[in-house]
Parts: sequence; C-alpha cells; structure tokens
Amino acid sequence: IKLLKIYTLLGGILMEEQMASAVNRKICNCKNVSYNDVVKVLNDNSNFSQVEAAFQEVQNVTGCSTGCGGCHDEIMRTISEIMSL
Repeated sequence: IKLLKIYTLLGGILMEEQMASAVNRKICNCKNVSYNDVVKVLNDNSNFSQVEAAFQEVQNVTGCSTGCGGCHDEIMRTISEIMSL
C-alpha cells in the first residue's frame, strides 16, 4: 500500500511523520505483524462486513493472535479503525 493511499484513507488527519509511524507500528510481536500488514489484508479482502470475519482473515493471513494472544484486542481495535474509514 502506498502511503498516499493510506493518507487518503485517513482523511489527511495524520501528518506524514505520524503516518509512517502508524504504518510501521508493530501490533503482534509474536508473529511480527504491523499495522500495515492488517491494512493490506483488509484492502485485499474489502468485502468484509463484520469485524470478527475480518479478524479471522487477518489472523489466517498474518498469524497474528496465534502466539500468546496478547495482541487480540489491539488487532480488533485496528481492524475496527480501518473498517470505519
């Protein structure tokens, strides 16, 4: 995903430096999944209507929340945030 596309998705709210930080933010340490990884899965599968179905797809593609499970809530928040844009 290009930063410009993410900037557009976020409605220009974040400054460029903050965008790079958000894109590179690690969400799942066990499986090394970043915010950008979640955005990519959701963009590749844009037909999701429910957060839980989206979570399952993100989990299947990235492996997040299959280690210690400590990232589950952050993954869910991230998916909800991305889907609400």
